[in-house]
Amino acid sequence: MESLLSAVPGQYGAILIDPPWRFNNRTGKVGPEHKRLHRYETLSFEEIAALPVGKLGLPRSHLYLWCPNALLLEALTIMKVWEFTYKTNVVWYKVRKDGGPDGRGVGFYFRNVTELLLFGVKGHLRTLAPGRRQVNILMSRKEEHSKKPDQVYGLIERCSPGPYLELFARQRVDGWSQWGDQIDSYEETKPNYKGYAAMTTLGRGGACVSAAGVGGRRPRPGRLPFELPHHD
Repeated sequence: MESLLSAVPGQYGAILIDPPWRFNNRTGKVGPEHKRLHRYETLSFEEIAALPVGKLGLPRSHLYLWCPNALLLEALTIMKVWEFTYKTNVVWYKVRKDGGPDGRGVGFYFRNVTELLLFGVKGHLRTLAPGRRQVNILMSRKEEHSKKPDQVYGLIERCSPGPYLELFARQRVDGWSQWGDQIDSYEETKPNYKGYAAMTTLGRGGACVSAAGVGGRRPRPGRLPFELPHHD
C-alpha cells in the first residue's frame, strides 16, 4: 500500500481503476490467472480492498471501477471499503462489426455481452454539466482480453473534475497520471486475436509510473470490516 502512495503522490478528482480480479469457477480455464492463458497476475478481493484508493481521492471526488458481472457484490463491497458511495453505473455493450451483440463472451448462466463501470462518489460531488446529458452506455467492439474501450477516458473528462488518475493502466493517455506495470510494455506483449478490433494508443503524455518500478511488491491483504463472499 505504501509503495502505491509513494509512487502516486497527491490526490485526484477522478480515479479510474480496472483491478486484476481473481476468478474461481467450475472449470478454472477462463480466469486470467489460469496457466493455459498466461495473461496477468491477479489479486484476491482482500488485496484489492487493501489498495489505498480512498487516500488517493480528494475529499470530494469520483471513482470509476470496472467490474465483471459475476463480481458485482464484491466490487460494491470494496468500493465501500474505499469510502466511496455507489451511485450508478455505465454499461459497456460489446458489439460485433455489424453492430449486433458479440456473443463470444463467457458466462455460466448467460453469454455476457456487457461489462459494468461502477460510479462512486466521495463527499458531495455531482457530475459536471455534460455528465447530466451523458447516457450510461458505451458501445464498441472488443479488443484483446480485458482491454476496455478508449471512449471511457473522454467520458470521464467530460463528466468529472480532474486531476485524473488511472490504476492498473496499460497505455499512456495525455492529461492523466497513471500507475501500472504494463504501461510501457503492453504494446509489445499484448495478444492479437483474429476478429477483434485493433487497439488505438491515446497519446504519449501524462505522468506514468510502473508498479514494478516501486519494488514490484503487491499490497498486503487488509482485514475487511465484513467478510467478502467467494464464488464456487
